[in-house]
Amino acid sequence: MKRTRLGAFLFGMTGMIDGIVFHQLLQWHSTYMWTTRHNQIVSDGLLHVITTAFMVAGTSVPWLDDTPNKTFRNRSFWGALLFGGGIFNLFEGVMDHHVLQIHRVRPGPLQAEYDIAFDLVACCLVILGIALSRMHRLTTD
Repeated sequence: MKRTRLGAFLFGMTGMIDGIVFHQLLQWHSTYMWTTRHNQIVSDGLLHVITTAFMVAGTSVPWLDDTPNKTFRNRSFWGALLFGGGIFNLFEGVMDHHVLQIHRVRPGPLQAEYDIAFDLVACCLVILGIALSRMHRLTTD
């Protein structure tokens, strides 16, 4: 089961919500904003290469696990997945938005509020992931 949780955590680290929703669909920002549009797209592409590596690792670890009776529907799996996603977004939010300031969630009016809201959602994912994992442990112990 530990490998399944590790795989779920790694898959959560893919940053797909940020990349798909904020970078592509809403087009609020790119990985590196303060350059030409071409270089913004290249920076997003580099982010997707890294997150794809996490996705491959996240799916490979449980796939190669030889533990019998693996399940992907339990609270521990979903807890690790949400925890990984929350950790990725929290780290990315604090580092890229606040420390390095290479982009904002949504540049312009209220950009600080958007950045803080992004961080709060990431914190909620971390807390929910921990709660689900603990609920699983309580029901299996």
